[in-house]
Amino acid sequence: MTRVAVFASGNGSTLQAILDAFRPPADAPPTADAPVTVALVVSNSPAAYALERARLSGVAAIAVDHRGRSREAFEADLAAAVDAHRIDLICLAGFMRILTPAFVNRFPGRILNTHPAMLPAFGGKGMYGEHVHRAVLDAGVAVTGCTVHVVDEITDGGPIVGQAAVPVLEGDTPETLAARVQSAERRLYPEIIRWWAAGRVELDGRRSMLHPPLPTPDPSGATSQSRETVQS
Repeated sequence: MTRVAVFASGNGSTLQAILDAFRPPADAPPTADAPVTVALVVSNSPAAYALERARLSGVAAIAVDHRGRSREAFEADLAAAVDAHRIDLICLAGFMRILTPAFVNRFPGRILNTHPAMLPAFGGKGMYGEHVHRAVLDAGVAVTGCTVHVVDEITDGGPIVGQAAVPVLEGDTPETLAARVQSAERRLYPEIIRWWAAGRVELDGRRSMLHPPLPTPDPSGATSQSRETVQS
């Protein structure tokens, strides 16, 4: 079984999609062993609704407040929570703190993040949330989307595992575009977690590979996109 921790800072809508994807069936016997279980939710904001979503789902919820303390102390508490709950995979889902190389290197290849654009475009420092969608609209591109990637020392620079394309429509605003990208993200992220748990994701330097590779995606962009080898 793969034990997953989700880090979230706010409302936790993407967290909810992950919780729903891996919720045991109501009629499953208590001893049933699922391939993936969400074992922990962590937020840097004690008031985050993400923590309540975890509690309502029967998942351990921990607030690790970053305010008024050093980054080293904050990340030491994050790491302690991960270790205490025997976590195999950390999934960042709207977690609004950049993790230091020291933390990332403590869990190499075991941290995933989702970004609301088709990386490497529209990524990097300062590119999050509405800033991304506004930049997409200002650039006049016809297609955007979301990316799930492995976290490394470079912000939004880790190996890409999967992407889902979303068309940019006439009259879109950052809000309308964000809603469609988030919908795609909520479908894609659980799928990527399943791939990781099944041992399908192999890292080779700054590249990721899937075994076996997926078939060529629908050119309409309606389904998730991935390639056998993806350059980050």
